[in-house]
Amino acid sequence: MLSRTAASLYWLGRYVERAEFTARLIEATIRLDALSARPAGKGAWESALLVAAADFDFTATGETLTPQNVARYLTLALDNSSSIRSCLDKARSNARAVRTALSREAWEAINRAWLGLRDRSSTGGTQATLALVDAVKAETRGFEGALHRMLRNEPSWFIGLGAAVERADNTARLIDVKYHLLLPRGELVGGVIDRDQWTTILHTVSAVTAYRWLYRDGLRPVQVAELLIHRRELPRSLAASADEVVNHLTLLGKRTGLQGEADRLARQRQSALNRTTIGTIIGGGLHEYLSGFIIENSALDQAIGKQFRFA
Repeated sequence: MLSRTAASLYWLGRYVERAEFTARLIEATIRLDALSARPAGKGAWESALLVAAADFDFTATGETLTPQNVARYLTLALDNSSSIRSCLDKARSNARAVRTALSREAWEAINRAWLGLRDRSSTGGTQATLALVDAVKAETRGFEGALHRMLRNEPSWFIGLGAAVERADNTARLIDVKYHLLLPRGELVGGVIDRDQWTTILHTVSAVTAYRWLYRDGLRPVQVAELLIHRRELPRSLAASADEVVNHLTLLGKRTGLQGEADRLARQRQSALNRTTIGTIIGGGLHEYLSGFIIENSALDQAIGKQFRFA
């Protein structure tokens, strides 16, 4: 396989995963703001920008921080490289470059998602925004389903590798923002606002039912963090994503003969997750742990590019 083909497949996986995560983030923020016992208002939308690493760029636009403006920026803004529209545009470009490596269903899911946003200039009101992100989620789920029906070979493994690397980054940022930026000043851990925000995090990663299944003693922040970091039963946890990266690299290494620093870093991260507990992580500083994880994930991404000669 040509290195540029491998790069397009890898980034296709990353951009589709990022688009779906951002859609889930917007939906969860709307529900937190509108449906909680006490509307979260400005703080909820500030946190959404922080999770998406778009807070600085949004401030630079000069727009007022309102739900409508933030939702539009995260969904449709062409000047936001991580907006859903930008991600789908890049995903479609990468998919076109490797069209023959994809199944018809996978290509059509990406193309439909892109067409659904191409001519939009506004997200509309709350219900229209929810309908828009629901449509994006449906198409990205369709792409994921099509991927599982493709041949188990290099194209599907590179896409899966990119998605797993992106998923790990998204989940780590989500947990970090909650613990250190989302809880309003003066609010107690375990209070109404705190509970609503933790529930919103679980909604963002589709884990509300999973949490209730695994933990029977009510909503506890430490258990939510444990679920999102260590519980491999949850596909979006850091541990599950780390396992998936190792598995895809192993398969690609056997098929291509290219093994090296990316494999070492991936296995090192997997081993570190196996050795830690949520207690030791909290004791040593959750923010410090997650910041380190995000940096390691970026280093792994760069190592993957070098190992498979993307550049």
